[in-house]
Amino acid sequence: MKYGMPAIALASCLVCGSAFAQSSNVRLYGLIDNGFVYNNNAKGASQYQLASGNLQGSRWGIAGTEDLGGGLSAVFRLEGGYSIDTGALGQGGSLFGRRATVGLANRYGTFSLGRQYDALTDYMAGYSATGSARGDVVKSWAGVYGAHPGDLDNLGGSNRTNNVVKYSSANFNGLSFESAYSFGNKAGDFSSSQSFSFAGAYRNGPLDAGVAYQNVRNPNYANWGVNPSANNATSASSLNMNSPVYSGFASAKTMQVVAAGAAYQIGTVRIGGIYTNVEFQHLGGTPGNGLNPLKLAGTAVFNTYELNVAWRPIPVVQLALSYALTRGNSVGSVSGANYGQWNLGADYALSKRTDLYAVMVYQRASGVDSTGKAAVAAVANLTASSTNSQVGATVGIRHVF
Repeated sequence: MKYGMPAIALASCLVCGSAFAQSSNVRLYGLIDNGFVYNNNAKGASQYQLASGNLQGSRWGIAGTEDLGGGLSAVFRLEGGYSIDTGALGQGGSLFGRRATVGLANRYGTFSLGRQYDALTDYMAGYSATGSARGDVVKSWAGVYGAHPGDLDNLGGSNRTNNVVKYSSANFNGLSFESAYSFGNKAGDFSSSQSFSFAGAYRNGPLDAGVAYQNVRNPNYANWGVNPSANNATSASSLNMNSPVYSGFASAKTMQVVAAGAAYQIGTVRIGGIYTNVEFQHLGGTPGNGLNPLKLAGTAVFNTYELNVAWRPIPVVQLALSYALTRGNSVGSVSGANYGQWNLGADYALSKRTDLYAVMVYQRASGVDSTGKAAVAAVANLTASSTNSQVGATVGIRHVF
């Protein structure tokens, strides 16, 4: 039987298409989190609400790899957040505001470009009660409300970074590391709004320990910029750091973060802890409307110490408890504030992909905060209290797909 040229060409295309399809892998994934939230003091009044993303931000994403041969692969990830209650996009309305990356990977690690987390958040969040460790969806038990005050060290993942070049190593007998650099993209000023970070960890059996360093220029714009789709250096020239914990330090030219954490698994119990040192350096060094109302100079320092423990009495139940103390130093007319926070959480797995959760948070503040006023409790992702104490609670459901 003879075939004409069109049939031969069509067969060739089908063969080629099949060959390419076998070398590529694309998947859709996501997480839906919704529940009831109670805040006993939202600027003086009790607040009840239905809220999306209480343990982890609701998100959907597309990730893929393509085998390029010789052990080299092309990789990409596009991930966006959303509110399940309103359908609105998260991260300032950006379609892929959580992450948008493309890169190359081999047996030594992955080189990626785009919008993503810094190395400190990637590596250190898993040692805290609130954070998710590395990976696509690693469950967090204390939620976004369990972060350190105002999520000042970003272990709760409140901030991402634009224009990032990142290298993430493979696991070398338990040792791994990561480095990231963000271009400020401002014409004529290479250092403005740039950031860089380094992190490393050792994981072997029950032991897990890591350290990290981050340096951010003009953090009010580079970290807390309100428009993630814009270049960091061209964010609005106004106050983006809204928490009273640190809003008075928004004029800092540089933010520096040092972190060290560890965790140890003993049977069904995991004991962890983390220390972070956050410095807002060279206050007055970043211009902008309302960034330095108290005319502060020098360096504002926050030291946070956290201890947490999680226990699985049976495989489908997790109970967890943590305490964190954040201490601020004196700078200018601000004498410094202290924040103590307890987090209590319970989780029940209905299946491998669906769980029910309950979390309660209590925070108490003392001293004078960054605004020069008596410190008020400011649980992350809740409206700040009008007094020095605040209780937040949430119950809800989380589904991973």
